[in-house]
Amino acid sequence: MTEAFEPTDATDAETDDPLLFGRVLDGRGGGRPIEWAEAQGWVPETPDEVMWLHLCRTKPGVQEWIETHLGAPEPTAELLTSDQTRPRAFRDGETLVGTLRGINFNPGAEPEDMISMQLWSDGRRLVTLRRHPLQTPREVLAAIDRGDGPPDAGATITLLAELLIARMSQSIVDMNTVLDRLEDDDPDEHAERMLRQISAIRRNCLALKRHMAPQHEALEQISRDAPVWFEDHDRREIAESIARLRRYLDDIDISKESAVVLQDELRARSLASSEHATYMLTIVAGIFLPLGFLTGLLGINVGGMPGMDDPDAFWVVVTLCGLLLVGLLVVFRRLRWL
Repeated sequence: MTEAFEPTDATDAETDDPLLFGRVLDGRGGGRPIEWAEAQGWVPETPDEVMWLHLCRTKPGVQEWIETHLGAPEPTAELLTSDQTRPRAFRDGETLVGTLRGINFNPGAEPEDMISMQLWSDGRRLVTLRRHPLQTPREVLAAIDRGDGPPDAGATITLLAELLIARMSQSIVDMNTVLDRLEDDDPDEHAERMLRQISAIRRNCLALKRHMAPQHEALEQISRDAPVWFEDHDRREIAESIARLRRYLDDIDISKESAVVLQDELRARSLASSEHATYMLTIVAGIFLPLGFLTGLLGINVGGMPGMDDPDAFWVVVTLCGLLLVGLLVVFRRLRWL
């Protein structure tokens, strides 16, 4: 699945450098802004300081900057700037590298339009990268500016992962709300619209499951194999996020199964209605076929037809047709066709 295109931030349009925002965390939940030029030669002034840079990975020179200033190997730099955005995470010496995905809540986006965020950290520096606007880093930034944000790189990564996962719940709730409304809707009047909505929900469930299942594996990899600067409480928080993601994956499965059941029920009702109409047409044809044969036989314009000179012959034929109709109805009733 390709990422949905969204307009870039104002920062992207006004400057040529890739920095969307930067903060130097003070270790107490707050932080100060840092510009791109200062970030090039940044050195921590206290043991608690951590630099967090949020970059647009589509800007020219980002891969070279990662290799030169972060000292990342070329394959790692390519991963951090490429469109290969399947969620994954791995340890490279004392650095942690990962790709996570979040639901696209930008205007006009669909739940299955996932946005990726790459990250790199050595414990003292944290770099996150994205292609399209993503709300989660901005939420963490707002918390830092309020003074109640994460104190270090491990806590920042943990909070980013937690918020990415938490946003899944709203999409799942929205899908379940639509399913509940469809269950109360009248299938005889809105069958086509209901089937379209159910198909869309099934596609959303499949897309979310396809991208969130690898994210589950990526978070487990972080929990198991993160460097030593990723502290024990960060691992516990990641474990909580993993458990929450597992519950959301179960909820997605339930939503998908509910959509399948409702879709099968609608199709069964439609098929039963079609079969009933066909059955009634068959009964009507079975009743009027003998009557049509009789009237057609008596209507041939040849000499010698009985009753041609009898004024009462018409009523005799009408009576015979009526008796034949009654007889056919009795036979069909005994055969339980009616």
